[in-house]
Amino acid sequence: MANPVDVIESQKTTHRTTSTKSEIEAVKTLMNEQKIEFVDFRFCDLRGKEHHVTVPRSKADDALFQQGKVFDGSSIAGWADINKSDLVLMPDPETAVVDPFCDAPTLNIRCDIMDPVTKQPYTRDPRGVARRVEEYLKTTAIADVCYFGQEVEFFIFDDVRWNIGMNGCFYEVDSHEADWNTGKRIEEGNMGHRPRIKGGYFPVPPVDSSHDLRSAMCQILMQMGLNPEVHHHEVATCNQNEITTRYNTLRLKADEMLVFKYAIQNAAHSFGKSVTFMPKPLVGDNGSGLHCHQSLAKGGKNLFAGNAYAGMSEMALYYIGGLIKHCRALNAFTNPTTNSYKRLVPGFEAPVTMVYSESNRSAAIRIPHVFTDKEKRIEARYPDALCNPYLAFSAMLMAGIDGILNKIHPGDAVDENLYDLPQKQISKLPSLCSTLDEALNHLEEDHQFLLAGKVFNEDLIKSYIQIKREEVERLNMTTHPVEFDMYYSA
Repeated sequence: MANPVDVIESQKTTHRTTSTKSEIEAVKTLMNEQKIEFVDFRFCDLRGKEHHVTVPRSKADDALFQQGKVFDGSSIAGWADINKSDLVLMPDPETAVVDPFCDAPTLNIRCDIMDPVTKQPYTRDPRGVARRVEEYLKTTAIADVCYFGQEVEFFIFDDVRWNIGMNGCFYEVDSHEADWNTGKRIEEGNMGHRPRIKGGYFPVPPVDSSHDLRSAMCQILMQMGLNPEVHHHEVATCNQNEITTRYNTLRLKADEMLVFKYAIQNAAHSFGKSVTFMPKPLVGDNGSGLHCHQSLAKGGKNLFAGNAYAGMSEMALYYIGGLIKHCRALNAFTNPTTNSYKRLVPGFEAPVTMVYSESNRSAAIRIPHVFTDKEKRIEARYPDALCNPYLAFSAMLMAGIDGILNKIHPGDAVDENLYDLPQKQISKLPSLCSTLDEALNHLEEDHQFLLAGKVFNEDLIKSYIQIKREEVERLNMTTHPVEFDMYYSA
């Protein structure tokens, strides 16, 4: 097995920097067939927030696809300084998809970010990290490809309000199917069919009020190239839902995650609803996660199938060992918001203990029951959908690779319900972070495994930590209503 840390110091990136003639012609053909009037170039920042800029079709010529489009990188959080602000959007023609929401026919194309001076990929471009991790995996000779699948949970609200001022703050969310609306007087009548707190798993309509909306969402996802596999109401009241899409390679799945969020939020908006992927918008009921299914393959063979625990291979166990070893540093990418850690608490079906188990949903890493070796995989249950998918998926794969290369065994599986174990026993098991600040501290201390093969770099990690610490500081400096409840009359 090649030593991956040897991935040649002087080696230039293997990223493709321009589109081929055949790819450009294919996009032109699509634009002609769909009578496209505008082309929308898309990319995401370090936080995972998607941005776009739109040009008329007449400007989307061969030169643009080969040279890219310059934009102001200093206006993107954590990116370029104002005195060196020019960056280049380099379209990836293979990602072209017709936007189903625009009135004028529009083609969306995802972009890589290039440095106009060095002509190399921009060091802080998250999509570039995903490209590099896939290249790095091949250099290790461990596997040809890493597959990711995702189960995405989200809330659909009818009304969302908040305000933050120097003399007060509040937020309030509502859904007509929320448990607290059972006694509400409604002009057209209260129909009464609502899931109770923790009572929303798999009810049929009319209790499941968003069945038709989810079906419409899945139709749109299919139009945009994704493959929905299942949709259903989730456990929480107030209209919590889940849609699962078919697995894909790591970078393409990260691309799909951005398409997914765009499609789901805009589909809901067109129905007069509002979708949030916040991990914990409600107090006292389940939060929303992003369950990440992962496997490695080589020559078409699933490398995670074997004769070890739960039909896993030794390689799969080492991969899990890497995830467990680096779990707290990973939290900075997989659970990247202050709100993330309000979900990672006992009692609400979110994991807090970093152990693995077969079919055990209280464990942070579950090994799903499958029917064939081809389906064998692990499921990381702790991430949430506010993560930057390029960074979170890449970081998990890097941890798994580190586990395989260094033969990090994860220890014995824990098959008991972790929520029922005594604290003395739980305290001996590895745990996830309890705050974003803690996760960022661990990332600062434990990120050498991310630098192997130049997949991540110090510049990106430092910038990411900086913008995340700003979020922590903002929350820490804001007086909270709970503080009034606890301390006002003290």
